[in-house]
Amino acid sequence: MKLAKRVSTLTPSSTLAITAKAKELKEAGHDVIGLGAGEPDFNTPQYIIDAAMKATEAGNTKYTPAGGLQPLKESIIKKFQNDQNITYKASEIIVCSGAKHALYTLFQALLDEGDEVIIPTPYWVSYPEQVKLAEGTPVYVEGKESNDFKITPEQLEATITAKTKAFILNSPSNPTGSLYTKEELKALGDVCLKHDILIVSDEIYEKLVYGGAKHVSVAELSPELKEQTIIINGVSKSHSMTGWRIGYAAGNEAIIKAMTNLASHSTSNPTTMAQYGSIAAYNEDDGSVEKMRAAFEERLDKVYEQLIKIPGFSCVKPKGAFYLFPNAKEAATMCGYDNVDDWVTDVLEEAKVALVPGSGFGAPDNVRLSYATSLDLLEEAIRRIDTFVRNKSK
Repeated sequence: MKLAKRVSTLTPSSTLAITAKAKELKEAGHDVIGLGAGEPDFNTPQYIIDAAMKATEAGNTKYTPAGGLQPLKESIIKKFQNDQNITYKASEIIVCSGAKHALYTLFQALLDEGDEVIIPTPYWVSYPEQVKLAEGTPVYVEGKESNDFKITPEQLEATITAKTKAFILNSPSNPTGSLYTKEELKALGDVCLKHDILIVSDEIYEKLVYGGAKHVSVAELSPELKEQTIIINGVSKSHSMTGWRIGYAAGNEAIIKAMTNLASHSTSNPTTMAQYGSIAAYNEDDGSVEKMRAAFEERLDKVYEQLIKIPGFSCVKPKGAFYLFPNAKEAATMCGYDNVDDWVTDVLEEAKVALVPGSGFGAPDNVRLSYATSLDLLEEAIRRIDTFVRNKSK
């Protein structure tokens, strides 16, 4: 049977592919260290688990409104007021089955065939695929390594056409960990206002910032930018709730209403018990969020210094998320490889370390490694990579 054209054009996730290969090697008895994880290695805080269990035992196991429980929306509204000093109404928020689903639903509600969405590179792997699934066209603009992988307003301006509908902004970024400053956000936002382009601001890593840096949302900079922005966020990364699948979008009421109508015909509603857990996540924080952030920062500071000593590696030190995104092109060349992808394959086969090739993020000279694992394993992984490079380049 012939499949729909929309799925035949999809690019398989490089993250899932490397994870599957690492799992295969592990099952065969090999000591593999996987650094492909896109999720915190901590368990969900107990107070969140308790709240979900209590709600379940109380009989809260039925359908909820398609756009999410009103108490959860109120918790999200309070979070925006406390963190960004932005005020939203409940009708301007939709709760979805994860931030990924919020993005998917947004593009389905927003795009028609041929509409263009500007995506800075390196990008999270699902952005272009979701745009294509909505019959839109991804248009890439390079975030140069020399500028911490961030794009400039001049680059954005030069990429805009009559078909441009939206611009994706991810700060802190997956895979680079780069963080835009208030001034940089304002300059990019002004370009979008000038051309009436919707800003899709993915802020899922907002709580994971380091070195005294502060996350700023483009939506908090002016009322005009708030109206021009759809914020995507969720509890997955901040509260180690990846499997709970609760994310949300906040912004223009008409767009949120369209997304809610669409969600009512796809998921019916986000998982009820997970919504109650998310209410607790925002209303009853016991300090777990900061403890996890501090642990990630400690790992980053220790591992970064070891990573940049690997021959042929260079790396911009990230200010957020939990990824390092070193340029490994010189190391691969020293080892006799024509490209980084082949080098990554042999690092897994021979050194038993699973990295994610940067080609899946639009940056073929780089690799992504997650420090969402124990410091001991991180240090052992870097030791193995270093040994592999030195032995291969003799």
